Amino acid sequence: MNAMNEKISAIGVVPVIKLNHPERDAAKLGKALSAGGVPVAEITFRAAGADTAIKLMKEACPDMLVGAGTVTTTAQIDKVIAAGGDFIVSPGFDPELVVYAQEKNIPIFPGCTTASEYQQALKFGLELIKFFPSEQSGGLAKIKALAAPFPQFKVMPTGGISLKNLADYIKAPVIAACGGSYMVTADLIDNNKWDEITELCKKSVEIVREARG
Repeated sequence: MNAMNEKISAIGVVPVIKLNHPERDAAKLGKALSAGGVPVAEITFRAAGADTAIKLMKEACPDMLVGAGTVTTTAQIDKVIAAGGDFIVSPGFDPELVVYAQEKNIPIFPGCTTASEYQQALKFGLELIKFFPSEQSGGLAKIKALAAPFPQFKVMPTGGISLKNLADYIKAPVIAACGGSYMVTADLIDNNKWDEITELCKKSVEIVREARG
């Protein structure tokens, strides 16, 4: 795997964040995640100002890996790059986005849940792909089944991941990291529960460590 993929895999958990008030919360959230041993964030474009959130989080926590999620246009990729973002995550497989990201030299992890999408990803030389929505698309059983004909990929499942099933996913060699929002819910962020976010991150890191032996 390349350096970015290895860094994400080493952490094992990627918080998937919808940030409604980036100016107020981005820096504090970045510090809370880092304090919990999870120095990575996927800021989704499901809320306005995702690029602002990325910029502010990177400024507050320069060593964090901060990327964008729910990226569906090349214009959004430009915004992420301008904000200093580290990677792109798209909900589905869009060849135009993959080509554009590769031309701009920013890692992209497109959503792939079928053999046809895996085959497309293979043509573009991708190593790490997102599996979304994971639980609703067959979960770990389907990921393992697809790994048989496509051993080239490591997978980052997102959707339905929690502290309850994190260990099951992480134990599988095909899994690089798990995306999740359980440690960055709207309640936790909007009510400034930074200590709780840090503790959930610490629990996640411990689960990853134990599951990987």
